[in-house]
Amino acid sequence: MAFKLKKYSSTLGGILMSILLAVSSLFIIMILYFYVYLPQVTNHGETITVPNAVGMNYAELEDFLGNLDLRYEVSDSTYSGNQPPLTVMKQYPAAGAKVKENRVIYISLNQRMPPNVPVPNLIDGSLIDADAVLRSNELKRGKIELVRGPFQIVTGMKYKGHPIEPGERVPKGSVIDLVVMDGGVKDFPTPDLFGKEWRDAEFQVIGSDLNLEIKVVGDTTSIVSVVLKQKPEAGEMILIGDIVTIWIGAAGTPVEDDY
Repeated sequence: MAFKLKKYSSTLGGILMSILLAVSSLFIIMILYFYVYLPQVTNHGETITVPNAVGMNYAELEDFLGNLDLRYEVSDSTYSGNQPPLTVMKQYPAAGAKVKENRVIYISLNQRMPPNVPVPNLIDGSLIDADAVLRSNELKRGKIELVRGPFQIVTGMKYKGHPIEPGERVPKGSVIDLVVMDGGVKDFPTPDLFGKEWRDAEFQVIGSDLNLEIKVVGDTTSIVSVVLKQKPEAGEMILIGDIVTIWIGAAGTPVEDDY
């Protein structure tokens, strides 16, 4: 009987039968692996919705994401003066994405201190150009100090009251004061800002080479703020670099005299 089996297995039919059995076994194993074993070890079909961590402080992330079986890593950092230090600025994957448990959420944090940037060379340029260049370098224009001269050009720069040279580094967002020739112009009338949206008024004041001071009246968080009062009043004669104070708030809000 053993002889017959050996002879049978050496025939073409026996070889084909062996191949068929081997292929069938492999096919069954693959089905069991992909549809039984793998889903069990990878929680197939079970996902977690990524929460929104933007605006959250770094110290809160461990518990916030850990309670959802998620992890986090700080991938990079940036700086914004509008947010507290170590605030989450960006995240990946974004809030609302579907991920597996234990997934890493990559976080971008707001730096503790602003990075230093070089002061651009504004000397011999106009005030309009100086404003644009300062903004492009993430700096702010401060006060204008007038000196006598035939042209309206920048002759010097100051930082915290002290002269500063082009190329010196200051924290991003710093205020740079400008020393400007008066161009021989004595005075001109204050623009009429009453009733204008405060952003439009700000643009007009800065465009007139004046300095702006803003005072807020009441709660302005959910309304469009307009100019309720200004000082000097419209038409009063002022010089380049003078300060114009505006009171802003909801239209019709009374402004007390002691503001």
